[in-house]
Amino acid sequence: MSEQYSPTGFRVLPPVVKHLLIINAILFLATFTLNRFNIDLSDYLGLHFFLASDFRPYQLITYMFMHANFEHIFFNMFALWMFGNTLENIWGSKRFLLFFMVCGLGAGLCQEAVQYIQYATTDLAQYENVNLGGKVIPMSDYLNVWNTVGASGAVYGLLLAFGMLFPNSRIYLYFLFPIKAKWFVIGYAVIELLSGFFTSGNVAHFAHLGGMLFGLILILIWKKKGKLYGDQVF
Repeated sequence: MSEQYSPTGFRVLPPVVKHLLIINAILFLATFTLNRFNIDLSDYLGLHFFLASDFRPYQLITYMFMHANFEHIFFNMFALWMFGNTLENIWGSKRFLLFFMVCGLGAGLCQEAVQYIQYATTDLAQYENVNLGGKVIPMSDYLNVWNTVGASGAVYGLLLAFGMLFPNSRIYLYFLFPIKAKWFVIGYAVIELLSGFFTSGNVAHFAHLGGMLFGLILILIWKKKGKLYGDQVF
């Protein structure tokens, strides 16, 4: 089957984006299917805190292909399709995959660092048990609860890259309100930073920022080498 191209010569759905969408969809369906047999796939492939007994190094990769619910995977995959198509066509598949994985890995490392800061500053090491939702559990079990899933960190890196390469392109907020990509990226970064410091919940805000940070570093390296736009000529 031949690839489909847009009138601009860009592939409509380049291979890495397509396969990332497929892998995420398969693992999402597998997660809910295996739950019926009391097998928690997220427990094996999600990113645990590195001091927890369930942590495995490979989770720094696999966690970005796991998602908590339909809303989580829908918005991540929509953003991957929206920004990833353009970036893969500009950079080529190998460079795009490298960028995606570096951002995802960086997001995971930043999440681990933030969790360690939380662990150290609250002196959790001195406690043997923790009261979690009215139930007292061993500290070892509590640390295993710290489990991160999702491609959001890598996706935020793609968002940053799109904003830097095409700062004046229009992005439609909620499909209605046009805003330049550069302001969209800055706005999201500020929101994530403030949310990370002043809100609580299950959203890994600093992982999102970590994906953007590692993406920024890689883009600056490519820019210095004169390879920011790959082999494309504009």
